Amino acid sequence: MLSRAIAQTLLAPAAARARLFAQQVGEIERFMAEHPEERPWTCTRFQGTDGSTIFRGGVGHSLVIDPAGRLWRARSYEDFATTYRFANGSCEIDTLTPRYDQMREYRPRHDGRKPMV
Repeated sequence: MLSRAIAQTLLAPAAARARLFAQQVGEIERFMAEHPEERPWTCTRFQGTDGSTIFRGGVGHSLVIDPAGRLWRARSYEDFATTYRFANGSCEIDTLTPRYDQMREYRPRHDGRKPMV
């Protein structure tokens, strides 16, 4: 489902990609909630300091849609400059700044196969 969502997002106009991918992530979340026997699947959304939209998964991978609409495959920890906020005994992400030079860009394939990274 995720590969299909990425492929469909890459075919959309750049300005619509973050919104479209967010909708598709919501569909995956609903599907997985209806099928608890499947492997758990999570996605947390963040706004990058550069205006990007960041989708962080529970297994150490992230997908970033930059302000120009390009999609990037990222590692959730290594590929971001991250600041944290501490309050009431918890530690939460405060800001994420993508390091695109360390990421791999997703590109559409025109032969029907999975998107290229």
